[in-house]
Amino acid sequence: MVTSHSVAAARPQGVVSRRRGPVLERAILEAALDQLSTVGWNGLTMEGVAAGAQTGKAAVYRRWPSKEDLVAEALRAALPALGEAPDHGSVREDLYQLCRRVRAAMYSKPGFALRAVIHECDSETSERFQALIVTGVTDPSKRLLEEVIQRGIARGEVRPDAPGDLVYDVIPAIMMYRAKVCGSEWGDAEIAEMVDRVMVPLLRR
Repeated sequence: MVTSHSVAAARPQGVVSRRRGPVLERAILEAALDQLSTVGWNGLTMEGVAAGAQTGKAAVYRRWPSKEDLVAEALRAALPALGEAPDHGSVREDLYQLCRRVRAAMYSKPGFALRAVIHECDSETSERFQALIVTGVTDPSKRLLEEVIQRGIARGEVRPDAPGDLVYDVIPAIMMYRAKVCGSEWGDAEIAEMVDRVMVPLLRR
């Protein structure tokens, strides 16, 4: 009698069972994220992704005809959600907790992958990812910041004229600059200092 164990034992080492459909697609997208977060946009190749997913190059090209198409889908499927706006009773604590969430997203595998795309793509290529960045990162971050600040206004902690696009840009701009240019890993103490020395004075009544 042939059992599943004997079939597995008879299969040569290094041969991977054939995968199809969503299972294979998830493996390819995961391999694309791995490549982006390790070798970056410039180092990513369709051949490398296929090898990482343990499939043939043709299987990748059938689903995504270009590197840009593949990366856009990988990011769209994996970008972490920031959830609901924190509500701890003070604008200072809410901003601090929100920044910790942003940090977690930045240093996740999809976060590293997105940063590789943002910093390495030429202007023509990066335009293809603009809508993804806006809908997956910029708009959700802005929505949460706006909610935190509006609650601060309602509690009397924040000036009514404080909200605005420049104010909403401060946290992501500082965090991205310090991470990319200065190599900061954004420990809790650094986040607290940014909130206390930059954001709270900027918003205070």
